[in-house]
Amino acid sequence: MNTHNLVNQDIDSITATVQDYFEGLHHADVDKLRQIFHADANLQAPGLRRSLSEWLKLVAQREVPAAQGVQFLYRILSIDLIGDQAMVKLVCPLLGRTYIDFLGLLKEEARWKIVNKMYADL
Repeated sequence: MNTHNLVNQDIDSITATVQDYFEGLHHADVDKLRQIFHADANLQAPGLRRSLSEWLKLVAQREVPAAQGVQFLYRILSIDLIGDQAMVKLVCPLLGRTYIDFLGLLKEEARWKIVNKMYADL
């Protein structure tokens, strides 16, 4: 398999992981989110730091956008891929706010996982 095909496969895998992220947010699906995040992942916003478990507890307790009939308008703005690391910039309209997320992903054991999330609302 040539390098171009491997890059395309990685982009497809990263995109699928991000789609699971979007669906996990939209449906408050903690199990789906837990599967795509590395257990040691950090979630950070200006002046705010959370562990993955702290964040997942909040997701489980908050309103569910899908249940409120909120449109699914999440989208990827960019993917930067270098070897087995990627940075994905996203727009996440969520709970009346518009967030810009930066997800750091690493490919380990042939699987892309989110190891870092930085986010802020506009």
